[in-house]
Amino acid sequence: MSHKSVKSTRLNAEVHKELSNIIRGEVKDPRIHPMTSVVKVDVATDLKTAKAYISVLGTDEEAKETMKGLKSSAGFIRHALAKNLNLRNTPEIEYILDDSIAYGVHMSHLINEVVGTDDKD
Repeated sequence: MSHKSVKSTRLNAEVHKELSNIIRGEVKDPRIHPMTSVVKVDVATDLKTAKAYISVLGTDEEAKETMKGLKSSAGFIRHALAKNLNLRNTPEIEYILDDSIAYGVHMSHLINEVVGTDDKD
């Protein structure tokens, strides 16, 4: 593992942690669903941009509203990141809706249904 990949992994983890804390505790937009979590963060090597994968445990409408709320709070979130992290450049964050958690819950329910019907036979 090269030094660069260790540094980028550590940076991604640090931005992920701070972004999660900011969204959970500092952003007051009512559109952001309380069951919103940051799944993953990928910061570009030049520190100019980052992709944040967001999961919302709710309806599709709540997920859309949460994404709107995050996009409108982008300036505040970036400012809070700059304050909490000591980086040369604070990345501009692109929020991407990630439905992998909801998909996993759905698949778990389907598996439980199949296993439950096999037990009855």
